[in-house]
Amino acid sequence: MCSGCPDALDRTARSARKPLRRAIAGLALLLLPAVADARELRVCADPNNMPFSNAAGQGFENKIAEIIAADLGAKLNYTWWAQRRGFVRNTLKAGLCDLVPGTPANLEMLRTTAPYYRSSYVFVTRQNGPDVTSFNDPRLRDMRIGVQLIGDDGANSPPVQALGRRGIVGHLVGYPVYGDYSAPNPPARIVDAVASGEIDLAVVWGPLAGYFAEKQKVPLRVTPVTPRIDGPQLPMIYDISMGVRREDDALRSDVNSALARHKAEIDALLSQYRVPRLDGPGSPVR
Repeated sequence: MCSGCPDALDRTARSARKPLRRAIAGLALLLLPAVADARELRVCADPNNMPFSNAAGQGFENKIAEIIAADLGAKLNYTWWAQRRGFVRNTLKAGLCDLVPGTPANLEMLRTTAPYYRSSYVFVTRQNGPDVTSFNDPRLRDMRIGVQLIGDDGANSPPVQALGRRGIVGHLVGYPVYGDYSAPNPPARIVDAVASGEIDLAVVWGPLAGYFAEKQKVPLRVTPVTPRIDGPQLPMIYDISMGVRREDDALRSDVNSALARHKAEIDALLSQYRVPRLDGPGSPVR
């Protein structure tokens, strides 16, 4: 056996491996464009705003975003921003993300999808308390009523305006929608106040009320307010959509299709989160 045979065998093996390496390298180059072009669904959301969204992905808007991303074959990524004044300007319009869940249908600053549910403001009372269903109930004049204050300047919410029209202002207790952001679930304080007896009744946006009323130690009653539209142009009911930039017709169309395909699944999620529905699960939102 010659002394140079091992070297010759090694050279032969190396030569045989060269085509394999070239094939692997070529395959990697073919795959690179697919990886680079992988779709991404960039969602603008609040990291501390249950039951809608949080950074742990526990809100129903998080879950619906996951459904849409899976339908589109896209990777879901978030831009987290407190949902206060300037939210859309600092996220969607700044180009940091492309989709805003949970926006009122036909919101002017966005192009909105077809609505995927309709809800309303609701009265929240203790089960053993008065069964109030209307702003016209005379008992409201003597009750401590919790109301949501919108915006950093405490701008009046539609229920505050409805009560003010009736002169029911003497016993109102304001709870900022944003609340103390250093604590979990800051908007829940108004529902907690009903359960503790701090106030007799609260007028709260439906999805927030339904979710947190279910979690209280004392049973609470959640009742959609009437009238649904108070006086000229003061609605208490809203169709809820998702928003994209006004020029982003392609994404709007894709999201619309995904919402339609997964309507039953989304309806089930909304029921699970105790969202008060005025459209009724399974029925179209007009």
